[in-house]
Amino acid sequence: MVKRALKWLYPGIGIKRWLILAAAGLLLIAIGGGLLWGWQLLNFIEGRLLVALYVLAGKSYPRAISSGLLFFILGLVCVSYGVRGAVRAMIRVFLPEQEEQLVDLLYERNLLARAPRLVVIGGGTGMPVLLRGLKELTSNLTAIVTVADDGGSSGRLRGELGILPPGDIRNCLTALATTEPLLEQLFQHRFNSGSGLDGHSFGNLFIAAMSEITGDFEAAVKESSKVLAVRGRVLPVTLDNVMLCAELADGSTVCGESNITAAQAVVKRVFTVPAEISPLPEALAAIEEADAIVLGPGSLYTSVIPNLLVPGITEAIAASRARKIYVCNVMTQPGETTGYTAADHLKAILDHSRPDLLDCVLVNTAPIDPEILARYEAEGAAAVSVDTEALKQLGVSVAIGDIISQEDFVRHDSQRLARAVFRLALRSTLRQGGRRFKKRYLIRMKDVEL
Repeated sequence: MVKRALKWLYPGIGIKRWLILAAAGLLLIAIGGGLLWGWQLLNFIEGRLLVALYVLAGKSYPRAISSGLLFFILGLVCVSYGVRGAVRAMIRVFLPEQEEQLVDLLYERNLLARAPRLVVIGGGTGMPVLLRGLKELTSNLTAIVTVADDGGSSGRLRGELGILPPGDIRNCLTALATTEPLLEQLFQHRFNSGSGLDGHSFGNLFIAAMSEITGDFEAAVKESSKVLAVRGRVLPVTLDNVMLCAELADGSTVCGESNITAAQAVVKRVFTVPAEISPLPEALAAIEEADAIVLGPGSLYTSVIPNLLVPGITEAIAASRARKIYVCNVMTQPGETTGYTAADHLKAILDHSRPDLLDCVLVNTAPIDPEILARYEAEGAAAVSVDTEALKQLGVSVAIGDIISQEDFVRHDSQRLARAVFRLALRSTLRQGGRRFKKRYLIRMKDVEL
């Protein structure tokens, strides 16, 4: 222990001078305190040595009060500069590019760590949009992701290596990443050529390799989170190998998440094979501790509902005291949800779980550009109509707002959606926590207005 402590005094570290300055400051504070309290030994030293300075200056000597305060204030200054210098020396090593933003960095991380605990459940491409915005508002963030994907790069790795599909996990990891943008781009890079590599993303291959190294998919996800400096955490909903199947409106059955999407047929219900699978214990614990639980956004039958089919997940959500929010999709999907209103989306979720699962539905009410809408309608998709009264009859409150971005496509806007969800979570937290939460989060209220 002593040897380890002495390493701080090694030459060349650039921290020794600041530690000595801080130690000297503590000594000065002790002397100043002693003088103020009238310690005899310090008064004797003061009377013999310090009074000479006043005599030489031709001033009367005010005894312990002035000199005590002088020593005390000088000590505080030395300690402040010493600690500041030591911290900056360490910041230059670990965060060289953020040295000038040290105070802002510490303030931001401290505030994010005290924000409400949010759990987001889903998958696909919609979930990362929400996560990318939420990571700017809270670091108490858990993404619980479906592992039923069997298409593309994920499906090939699943079939060839026998691992869980990493694609949706990778998307969530990169959405929550706080590391260099280049590293995030690297994880999302998809090979366009090469025997065996064509179609694979680097992030999927990285997680697959990490799974073989650690021997465990969950550990691979955790190690990948460290590489990307993820704010929050990403958890698979289960570690069991599961296949998603759907019973279609015509009575036929389709198995495989990619086949369900490709069928473009109306879905009656979805189920898993096998039916008896085990939820990840950490996912259940996160749901239990959450201040707010969010379902979606994402494909209704292939991204959101599959998580609720894992035994124990629905029960954990229902038992939680958190506010349960469903973020409804903006557009329907050809076949799968053709003609669905917001209430139809919600009813499908409740039919696959339980009638009292959710408290609130967040829907978009901003008008969509007619030209963009026409392109969607040509492909068999349409804007999800918001039937507020039907939603309320299902026992939920309805939150509305402009939460989309419109360029070439209609998508949820990451920042607007995150602020809307955070505002709903914050209201629930304030209601449950009273004054303690109000003092803690009041500073954020101005950041969550729609």
